[in-house]
Amino acid sequence: MPARRRESTTPRPATRSYRDILYEVKDQVAWVTINRPRVLNAFREQTLDEMTDALKSTREDPTIVCAVVTGAGDKAFSAGGDFYAMKRLNFTNAYMWNDRMLGLAMTIRGLPIPVIAMVNGWCMGGGHELALWCDLVIASENAVLGQTGAKVGACPTVGATQYLPRLIGERLAREMIFCARRFTAQEAAEIGLVNRCVPQKELLKETLKWCETMKGHSALTLRMTKKSLNFESDNLYASWQHGMELLAHVWGSEEAREGMNAFLAGRAPNFQKFRSRAKRELDSYLYGLQKNLNEPPAMRKKA
Repeated sequence: MPARRRESTTPRPATRSYRDILYEVKDQVAWVTINRPRVLNAFREQTLDEMTDALKSTREDPTIVCAVVTGAGDKAFSAGGDFYAMKRLNFTNAYMWNDRMLGLAMTIRGLPIPVIAMVNGWCMGGGHELALWCDLVIASENAVLGQTGAKVGACPTVGATQYLPRLIGERLAREMIFCARRFTAQEAAEIGLVNRCVPQKELLKETLKWCETMKGHSALTLRMTKKSLNFESDNLYASWQHGMELLAHVWGSEEAREGMNAFLAGRAPNFQKFRSRAKRELDSYLYGLQKNLNEPPAMRKKA
């Protein structure tokens, strides 16, 4: 009879090596830090992969009480997707980006532990959606939160269109998205977009207070309560899939390229030229209706 393999008793490493993020488990708290401060912690495909891997690894250590997601430095939590990555997207390869975004979101929501977004500085676009996926959000007083996709030819359909109406109300959610409105951390706390706004120097301290509080709570209760809290919004999964398909049509479009290229060049985007062209094309179509261009030429001559 073959000998049974012994299960390894070697403890999992408290840190893992990544390129775009920092990961550490300290005092039963898993810390996931986007480490791209030169680009305001904007994320690319590798960043999303690494965050997903790090957060999934928390399942291997049942002593971990909660996870904290944050950004390196004091300028940004995350400015969202890195335009140098996103401008390479088109309808053919869009799923490779969209699947990563959805995978990270589902990982955060599916973890049996609470996930805290510790927000400092800019929290924009996809970076703001990252915060929306988390269970709790604490922001420093210098944080600014917004959905600016309309300015750069992107759609916030990876959580913002689903969750914002539930958090801050339908009208304010539409204003935030359509008008690319930004909120200070204090305003965000007042409307329920974040849980708390604290002085910048107190951000880490106050986050750790939450972590310490949860250490004294039942792990089973936290797990089951999170599952129950997610139940209603889990029904939005179909909307997420719908949003991914819509977003696939946006990536690689002329308007998306104009918005991203303008941002990278430090100029205002010219979206009016697309409206003007659409008007010319529609006028040409309507003129054709008047001139019966929608029937065979031979029949036009007889008319």
